[in-house]
Amino acid sequence: MIANLVQLAAEEEQNPLIPPGPELLVGALAFAVVFFFFWKKLLPNINKVLDERREAIEGGIEKAEAAQTEAQSVLEQYKAQLAEARHEAARLRQEAQEQGAQLIAEMRAEGQRQREEIVAAGHAQLAADRKAAAQTLRQDVGQLATDLAGKLVGESLEDHARQSRTIDRFLDELEEKAEATR
Repeated sequence: MIANLVQLAAEEEQNPLIPPGPELLVGALAFAVVFFFFWKKLLPNINKVLDERREAIEGGIEKAEAAQTEAQSVLEQYKAQLAEARHEAARLRQEAQEQGAQLIAEMRAEGQRQREEIVAAGHAQLAADRKAAAQTLRQDVGQLATDLAGKLVGESLEDHARQSRTIDRFLDELEEKAEATR
């Protein structure tokens, strides 16, 4: 039979694009076996891996979108908190300036009050010192005038009442003359 086939093959001139019938049959059977094996064994595994990869990619995209929206939300919260903190800092700065101005005004008022008290106390002390000096001066001048008058007159002017009246009258006359010349 093989010899017949070979002889038959040699007699016919064959088309190089069309294989002989038995070869075509064996090739078709081999293709069917390989196709069946791929279809039953490998194709489900390949589809399973592809589905898992698709789900992983889609899940990754969803996670990335969720993370992006969350990041955007956090960014908005951060901006809001930052704006609120700036507003609060401006408010605190304004309050501090107002308190500082109020404190300065209070300190000035207190300083003015103390100055006025010191000036008033100085005037009072000056008046008291002037009065004490005038009193001491009256006594000393009176004593000197009495002694001098006693020496001039030649008699003692030791009577206190008379001395006081004479000294007072003399000093009053001096003050009147001093005021008249002014």
